[in-house]
Amino acid sequence: MLPVWALVTGGMVASGAGSLQGLYGTAAQRAELAASMNANSSMRSLYGPVFDDSLGGLVAWRFGTFAAVLAAVMSLVIVVRHTREEEETGRQEMLSAGAVGRRAPLTAALLAALTANTAVALLVAAGLAGQGPAGALALGLAIGGTGMVFATLAAIVAQLTESARLAKGLTAGVLGLAFVLRAAGDAGNADGGSVLTWLSPIGWAEHVRAFAGERWWVLLLTGAAVLLQTGLAYVLTARRDVGMSFLPTRPGPAVGGLATAGALAWRLQRGTLLGWALGFLLGGLVFGGMVEGAADIVGDNERAREIFARMGGQSALTDAFLATMVGLFGMVAALFAVGSVLRLHGEETSQRAEPLLAAPVGRLRWAAGHLLVAFAGSVLIMLLAGAGLALAYGKETGPVLGAALAQLPAVWTLAGLAVLLWGAFPKAAPAAWGVAGVCLALGWIGPALDLPQAVLDLSPFGHLPKLPGPDPSWTPLLVLTALAAALVTAGLAGLRRRDLLS
Repeated sequence: MLPVWALVTGGMVASGAGSLQGLYGTAAQRAELAASMNANSSMRSLYGPVFDDSLGGLVAWRFGTFAAVLAAVMSLVIVVRHTREEEETGRQEMLSAGAVGRRAPLTAALLAALTANTAVALLVAAGLAGQGPAGALALGLAIGGTGMVFATLAAIVAQLTESARLAKGLTAGVLGLAFVLRAAGDAGNADGGSVLTWLSPIGWAEHVRAFAGERWWVLLLTGAAVLLQTGLAYVLTARRDVGMSFLPTRPGPAVGGLATAGALAWRLQRGTLLGWALGFLLGGLVFGGMVEGAADIVGDNERAREIFARMGGQSALTDAFLATMVGLFGMVAALFAVGSVLRLHGEETSQRAEPLLAAPVGRLRWAAGHLLVAFAGSVLIMLLAGAGLALAYGKETGPVLGAALAQLPAVWTLAGLAVLLWGAFPKAAPAAWGVAGVCLALGWIGPALDLPQAVLDLSPFGHLPKLPGPDPSWTPLLVLTALAAALVTAGLAGLRRRDLLS
């Protein structure tokens, strides 16, 4: 997966120059965009301030923050996957029985993260070199450096917790806090000088000011954080046994209170669902506050209007903006649904499912509890996203909620594909993440790259009606819902016929 992460993250930034050149081809258009974005606090909270209206400066503004977040997510997943997850599954104990040093797993994980972030930095630097070598290199180092900050943070958290899932969740929580700090600081300060922004590693990447009189010294903050966190991670890993942690899991009650497989699934996934629900509600409120300023994003730029139309329908610009936002929420909700389904795969491969199924618990009843969380949970988070949009916008409450719910058949289709892969082809189950990621990339950057409609239609989200908007077609919703049901049925049939993974 590392080449995919690196190519998507680095390629997104590198291709941004061509996209923005087509949208804002003249210096006057770029200056107008920069002025309007800096005057809009909601847009500053999302992307940060525009420090320079050159093409390179706009690329750094538009893609820099999100590329840094993607690099951070990539890095924390890599490190936790090759440290705590290896211990949790018992594989690390077998490896450590050989001639493998105590610090070797951590070193390997950090080297893998360093390789991936270096690849991202090189892709960004090479892709934007034509806009200015110094700015391109600064932006690449800022993005890759942010990834390494969260890689080393994940290395520390992996020593503190017994669970890989908890380690990922805690590190992702710090990443979310860093994004919120940066957003709050930028919303209140147009020149990026807020103390809140300086408290965020994502804000450090912004303060490098690529293509706007580079501040190379800011990279020293990133380097210092990486070195300090790496040292602390090595100290911690030398002071504990394999499989142990500094924050052990609390024992449960002496008498269990879970009477059904569905109750167990809810107990295992309720924390994750709560986090997603809160994030979608807050995201809806943020984007809803931007609706009134949607016209400022594109001004009189016909090319930008065409992109919004392709992403969000052919109706008025405000409706197109709302349709675009609910579409993005839907694609992200698919990640929740896929992850919730694949929790079944994790329970199976960790051998926690086998003793459960040895009791009078059928396979379908066991799976049904997790699938209920996945499918009903996606309804909940999309409702909250729509409610947040409608509350912040203050208009069209019914149409906005309907538009949010209209994303569900596509979300369920990807979740159904995950069920099919896990149930019938369990070793290929992780491929569901790749499919969901490709659909997210197609919907996120596909219209901006002017990809053919046939390519965009490879995603189930490409077939949904564009809501809010006039005269929607409901047939695709029915077809996708039926397809999702068929995929789930086929996956559960495969589960009944195969052996459990061991």
